[in-house]
Amino acid sequence: MTIPLIDLTDALTADASGREQVADQIRVAAETCGFFYISNHGVPQALIDRQFEEAERFFKRPKEAKQAVALQSHGPMRGYEAIGSQTLDSAAHADLKESFQCGREYAADHPYVLKGYSSYGANVWPSDIPEFQKACECYFDAMTRLSGTLMQLLARSLDLPEDYFGRLNACPSDTLRLLWYPPHPARSDARTFGAGAHTDWGALTILAQDANGGLEVQMQDGRWAPADPIHGTFVINLGDMIPRLTHGRYRSNLHRVINKNAEARHRQSVVFFTDLDFEALIEPIAGLAAAQHDQTDRAPFTVGEHMAQKVRETYG
Repeated sequence: MTIPLIDLTDALTADASGREQVADQIRVAAETCGFFYISNHGVPQALIDRQFEEAERFFKRPKEAKQAVALQSHGPMRGYEAIGSQTLDSAAHADLKESFQCGREYAADHPYVLKGYSSYGANVWPSDIPEFQKACECYFDAMTRLSGTLMQLLARSLDLPEDYFGRLNACPSDTLRLLWYPPHPARSDARTFGAGAHTDWGALTILAQDANGGLEVQMQDGRWAPADPIHGTFVINLGDMIPRLTHGRYRSNLHRVINKNAEARHRQSVVFFTDLDFEALIEPIAGLAAAQHDQTDRAPFTVGEHMAQKVRETYG
């Protein structure tokens, strides 16, 4: 089994039958590996390249400059994280990655901000490189539009109305995360990763990766398959919300990163997380047939409860 490549041309330009064909391909990918590539997605390559350039510019800054916009231990999940801040796999060492995280801006008097929800609030930007902020905001807007299309296609793949998931996303908690991985240490044990094995926490992830590779996906037979970079594509994967919503029919697969680039270069990726409304209740969709061997917990939970648990598990 390989990770499929899905051409979005018909989903963006064709009639309903064209969108149906694309939705069918998403259904197959979601029921097997939970990952797929998309091409002809409508996002200009120049916009993607600019985001990578500005991210590289940020991560190559002195440590003190990056720490000036560091993510706070108590407050919105916004800003810079140094290497070793997070441990995605509890059986592994701390992750060998730096990151910068931003999200949708909410006013200080928004109810979710007042409640202290971690994915709501103001972003933290370096004041001396305004182009970095502009690039992130433009990219975030493009990903929001693409994510909306993909969530519509995901609903269609389940024979649901295309706007079905909108009811779970009244106040989106979407996040943009820039990642910077150093070369893999020459002397390291089997528990050393750029990002340890994990599933994503939300609904849907849109990943842009550079040419260095390193992403691996665990397939149904247990083997780890490389998700090698394909120019002009995004890697899409489903997060933890989707198996619960679909009675286990759709998968959220484990994946990890090992930056073993032969030329010992840093690896970059840009990740957009569609994480839904923090107060949305996640429970199996009524009337949807369950997977033959569905082992997902059917107890409902809110998006925020799940996110808070994952933050505790991976940040300690």
